[in-house]
Amino acid sequence: MQRVLSQRLYYGWVVVVAVTAVTLLVSGGVRSALGVLIHPLEDDLGWSRTAISFGVSIGLLLFGAAAPLAGWLTDRFGPRRLMLAGLVLIAVSTSAGAVMTSLWQFTLFWGVLGGIGTGVAGAVLGATVANRWFVERRGVVLGVFGAATSAGQLVFVPVLMWLVGAVGWRVATVGLTACAAALVAPVLLLMRDAPADVGLRAYGDVPASRSPVSRAAPGREPDAGGWVMKRAVRTPEFWLLAGSFGVCGATSNGLVGTHFIPHSLDHGIGEATAAGALAVMGAFNFVGTLASGWLTDRYDPRKLLGVYYSFRGLSLFVLPFVTDFSGLAVFAVVFGLDYIATVPPTAALTADIFGRRHVGAVYGWVFFSHQLGAALAAYLGGVSRDVLGDYTTTFFAAGVLAVLGGAMALRIDRGPRPRSPEPVPTGA
Repeated sequence: MQRVLSQRLYYGWVVVVAVTAVTLLVSGGVRSALGVLIHPLEDDLGWSRTAISFGVSIGLLLFGAAAPLAGWLTDRFGPRRLMLAGLVLIAVSTSAGAVMTSLWQFTLFWGVLGGIGTGVAGAVLGATVANRWFVERRGVVLGVFGAATSAGQLVFVPVLMWLVGAVGWRVATVGLTACAAALVAPVLLLMRDAPADVGLRAYGDVPASRSPVSRAAPGREPDAGGWVMKRAVRTPEFWLLAGSFGVCGATSNGLVGTHFIPHSLDHGIGEATAAGALAVMGAFNFVGTLASGWLTDRYDPRKLLGVYYSFRGLSLFVLPFVTDFSGLAVFAVVFGLDYIATVPPTAALTADIFGRRHVGAVYGWVFFSHQLGAALAAYLGGVSRDVLGDYTTTFFAAGVLAVLGGAMALRIDRGPRPRSPEPVPTGA
């Protein structure tokens, strides 16, 4: 089947992208489910928002902490095994979370196990698959994967909100387990680690002897000698990528992803309406991320990031004044367009600077920064709400951070990093 399919259509498009996208959709859906569960957990188990936000922040932090390890393991053992491990962990964590009765269990099942599981089957996996299987159309594939993650929010949030109202949060959580478990067989049977496994080359990869023009930054691989991270942390580009992506995590998954629905409910907007607005955000996120992938193949990723972060900052300055559905819908459209649109240009810059071969390792640490920012924002957002009574101060602070993130992105040098600096001759 694989050989016939690869002869007619490129296996990477037809199977690998499809399987990876659905895995990212489920992982993203499970990650976004916590925003729906905050109010039910408050009402059913009597936990405070600060306590719940702490468990959420642990999950976001470990979601990011799993990324460097997942990137390192993916570079060595291939994405297929890591994808399977992530799906199994997601299934275990959600099934255990459905029967929890104590706060420590929430932190363990949803925070620790769920964070690691979704981190293993998350953004680093998509970045690695895209850069292993594609030279041309890499930005488009990254956009598809980012859109799949946002589609998880688009699909799972309103369905989960409806299930929580109809059958309760425990039964609704079991549905998440079923989704993760159902993907194990397709990944096991269809997913492959690299084009060579099915007798192919990466899409658009032209042998050097047949290519009249050598590729510039995106195709140039750094020397394999030495540990790539040891070189990466010595460059300002790594810290600019990590810092700006940390701002992305704080302002998206951490703050809006966790506290958007609670903010809406605080202003008297119904749960179904708030979930619908979040679904609208997911829909436009889908559009924005696909468009960002297309743009990344054509324009300077640094300038794209500068625009995205600045645009996001302006929308966050407005959010504290959004207290009705019409304003909520407008914000959902505006913010949704660049919610995950930062992923394709950030992943592409990582490959351009540090080499496609090392995307898993380097992007894993860049993504950890993203989730560190998300974890801090998720927890501090809950604390701010409990202490100050609303999210106004937090939203304003996040807007300032977003603008600073855009400035950081514009300072990145896109050129590939050498393996090590040339030695200076004695007496020079």
